Amino acid sequence: MPVKKKKPPMPKSAEKRKIPEASPVPEGKNGQPGRVAAGGKAGSAPPSRETSPSQMESFEEGIRLFHARKFPQARELFLRAMGGTDRAVTHRAGVQARMCEQRLQSAGLVLNSPEEHYNYAITLINSRDLAAAQKHLRAALDADSTADHVLYALAACQSLGGDLHASYENLKRAIDLQPRNRLAARQDPDFAAMADHPGFIRLVYPDRK
Repeated sequence: MPVKKKKPPMPKSAEKRKIPEASPVPEGKNGQPGRVAAGGKAGSAPPSRETSPSQMESFEEGIRLFHARKFPQARELFLRAMGGTDRAVTHRAGVQARMCEQRLQSAGLVLNSPEEHYNYAITLINSRDLAAAQKHLRAALDADSTADHVLYALAACQSLGGDLHASYENLKRAIDLQPRNRLAARQDPDFAAMADHPGFIRLVYPDRK
């Protein structure tokens, strides 16, 4: 994720984004991907009128960050652009997100702070790379074991992965540290697998009999 943020009431892991299969984007000069103008795909007709401004803005900003070699931040914006209504932009955003992943893997990702590990873990959760996400969340917790937003994200990640016992334990810790996480968990679809878990129900609905 691009910018260091304060602890949110609900982790960004609640946002859903799907990455479709996509073919490579033609490269421009110096091996960089061809830039897409605000009107649509390079060398093609303008996108459909359904394109939302936020989708195109996210894509354009992602391209700018890609050229600045800020690959984690660019990847997050491309993932966001994939949630828009224009299918052509969604397709290209998916390709660009994969290109960011390739650059990160080849260059070697260096994360220097707990928040950087947390932000990168959220992008991994969004793309459902849950094992890698847990690794970075645990790295963040090694530096600060009382970070409730990190514990919450880890619980959500474990719920998505089917480890319901671990998810419950970490969510309980997150709520003990910050009670507002209880309301967040009630509304978070990442905990759908926990819906029938007795401990989860008692934890998020303590007044229910």
